[in-house]
Amino acid sequence: MDDKKNIVMAVILTALIIFGWQYVADYFFPQAKAPAQATGAAAPATTSAPAAEGAGKVVPLSAALAQGQRIPIRTPKLSGSINLVGARIDDIVLPTYRETIDKGSPAVRLFSPRGTQHAEYAGFGWQGEGLKLPDGNTVWTAEGKELTPATPVTLRWDNGAGQIFAIRLSVDRNYMISAQQTLSNRGAGTVGVKTYGFVSRTGIPKEPDTWTIHIGPMGVFNGAANYDVNFSDLDEGPSAQSFQSTGGWLGFTDKYWLSALIPDQKAAMTGQFRKGAGNQYQADFSLPPVMLAPGKAITQTSRLFVGAKEVKTLEAYQDAGIPLFDRAIDWGWFYWFEKPIFALLHWLFEHIGNFGVAIICLTLVVRGLMFPVAQRQFASMAAMRAVQPKMKALQEKYKDDKPKLQQEMMELYKKEKVNPLAGCLPIFIQIPIFFALYKVLQLTIEMRHQPFVLWIKDLSAPDPAHILNLFGYLDFNPPAFLAIGVLALLLGVSMYFQFKLNPAQMDPMQQQVFAIMPWLMMFIMAPFAAGLLVYWITNNCLSMLQQWFLYTRHPQLNAAAK
Repeated sequence: MDDKKNIVMAVILTALIIFGWQYVADYFFPQAKAPAQATGAAAPATTSAPAAEGAGKVVPLSAALAQGQRIPIRTPKLSGSINLVGARIDDIVLPTYRETIDKGSPAVRLFSPRGTQHAEYAGFGWQGEGLKLPDGNTVWTAEGKELTPATPVTLRWDNGAGQIFAIRLSVDRNYMISAQQTLSNRGAGTVGVKTYGFVSRTGIPKEPDTWTIHIGPMGVFNGAANYDVNFSDLDEGPSAQSFQSTGGWLGFTDKYWLSALIPDQKAAMTGQFRKGAGNQYQADFSLPPVMLAPGKAITQTSRLFVGAKEVKTLEAYQDAGIPLFDRAIDWGWFYWFEKPIFALLHWLFEHIGNFGVAIICLTLVVRGLMFPVAQRQFASMAAMRAVQPKMKALQEKYKDDKPKLQQEMMELYKKEKVNPLAGCLPIFIQIPIFFALYKVLQLTIEMRHQPFVLWIKDLSAPDPAHILNLFGYLDFNPPAFLAIGVLALLLGVSMYFQFKLNPAQMDPMQQQVFAIMPWLMMFIMAPFAAGLLVYWITNNCLSMLQQWFLYTRHPQLNAAAK
């Protein structure tokens, strides 16, 4: 009767996991999707703190780029243009990244002009009283024909009342644009001004914001990374959230892309995330006001990062003085562990040239480091097997006295020097390793669109070869909980044979759980990134080899397994 009850419980548990896991996984472990194009923004106000505005009629991208006069931007990693109307940086494309793995896929576009469907752009300006200020309709004069790492461009505007505004733009060979803002007061009176910068966007990214991956407003204030503000917070709560900080930075982070404003790190600043009409959002900062006497000039320099969240690039900017810039990648709780995993994996990839092979080599390294732990685990299992007759005798003797049974069992473990939890240690060690690899595969752009072999063209995405639709030959997509790929099947089979090498469990219920566990994991892991399944399959195969070796060291355990 108890065995039947256990089987029914196991079947119910299996059904709950198969049919309910997808809803849990979508929230806690979002999976890779087609890369989402960064979406854009609202325009700032002209004479006050930059504020997000509503959007009007949608303008085709080609038409928006054809309007007005533009200054081209050309670097090894950026291309686009600056709009002289409003001095907006509103056309940025990343020529080294593609939207999808298709050969004809267009390059990733991060910034688009105001009014387009996926508008996002940035700008720098001044706020003040008692003087005429440039606004979104101001037409600037350019000194320079093209913005490149070797040729900066200066934008000028004379308000006709004695004040001359200038923005000198320069760009490095990566993704950083510097804006040197100068105001010269040639008028008769003193003016009060303060500089600001903004990034404005329309809509939210397609990738979801979850507890494991933050996507949305993000900043570093007073030496601490802040992931607390979400688009939903601005939708449902106050339309603006402000932060006071000395130095720091703020902007919008997508899964792989970042647009961030970096003011002078020695200056006090007020940073804000704002919500405008409709689906308009904005991040901006302003510096303290300055009184500028006649005949004087003031220059303040800020920077704009717009590009890919490449780990080494972010670290280089951090080393150059931008605090916690590598936290633009939401490494999470295991930051201290994930960075070394990434560094080792990326080093292997650079030397091997194939990311899938690098994952296999990483698994070899991990298993090698864990081999002493595995030896202790098997020694503990052997000791547990040796004392099982005594344990059964105690269970029979104290079957009606559970407290006494527990006490006697603990005495037996102590006398025989057996640790019943020792066998769980490798599993607990695997958890941070698995989670670290999950984060590396999901967050680091270095792993995006990396192929392995045959049909695996992107190891950061799920296995595309689904068995139920005959690997794409049948014209239908199976539901998520039945989207079993070849890698998921190999995972289940390898885990099945791995468990077959283990000694039979004394508890029938525990033995049944182990019997169905490989097939449960096959369903659970199917939607995960293919790279994770490659890691787990390799780990299972190495575990079987390791078990075979250790069985030769512990004959009593080998006999129990047979």
